[in-house]
Amino acid sequence: MPSSVLGRVLALVRASHPEPAAAVTAVACLLAWGVGHRPSGVVAVVLTVAASQLAVGWANDALDAQRDAAVGRTDKPVAAGAVSRRATARAAAAAALATPALALATNPAAALVATAGLVSALFYDWPLKSSPLSVLPYAVSFGSLPAFVVLALPGAPTPPVWLVAAAALLGAGAHFANVLPDLADDARTGVRGLPHRLGPAGSRAAAVGLLLAATAVLVLGPPGAPSPVGLAAVAAAVVVPALTWYGGRASARAGARSVAAFRAVMAIALIDVVLLVTSGPVV
Repeated sequence: MPSSVLGRVLALVRASHPEPAAAVTAVACLLAWGVGHRPSGVVAVVLTVAASQLAVGWANDALDAQRDAAVGRTDKPVAAGAVSRRATARAAAAAALATPALALATNPAAALVATAGLVSALFYDWPLKSSPLSVLPYAVSFGSLPAFVVLALPGAPTPPVWLVAAAALLGAGAHFANVLPDLADDARTGVRGLPHRLGPAGSRAAAVGLLLAATAVLVLGPPGAPSPVGLAAVAAAVVVPALTWYGGRASARAGARSVAAFRAVMAIALIDVVLLVTSGPVV
């Protein structure tokens, strides 16, 4: 493969937001195993979630290319000119079309939920990103993830309400956490979502509160008394964001864009999934 072609391919991979895409896909894989999927079912879940994550990441960078260029986001391959906006948009369309096709390997009900989660996430990229409803796609799309995983089981069992609610709360918290490093750049380009209206302090408080609420729902939602592991997970939901965001201040002082907030969310998500799969049958 010529070096120029390889460079564009690598740039396209970077434009997909590979770290969050890989993290969300890994969480889906662990959840699929935990709820009792056979290997073929786990593969179907992983491929579906990976395709949807790629679609959302590529769509985001294609739509935000001008704004990213305006604020000098050299870490964004499209804005930096390493890959074209058209190629990224085409990749997003291909991944978006692949998502429901891959989900149909499970059953139609699960495929419908997976498609709804993807459409919701794309609505965040446009037009809800700059509206007071910017948190809604995160809540809907994250909530649809465990719903899809459970529905994809043989017989399409009904997902527990508490599981979907916990994921939706986690997604809402992720929105506030993810936007924190970009508040200043977003203000320069006219983005006015709900976190921008609350400001840094309000967004940080909302992120911590929602992440804590998500873990509490996972601990208190299932039948029976909370386990010591569950109570430890609630404590972690308080401590982990504080520690990671404090560590992220070093990046901010160095002038680098901090990803500590995102990593805090992924740490809580991993803790929550481990809690879930070790606490007994979900369905």
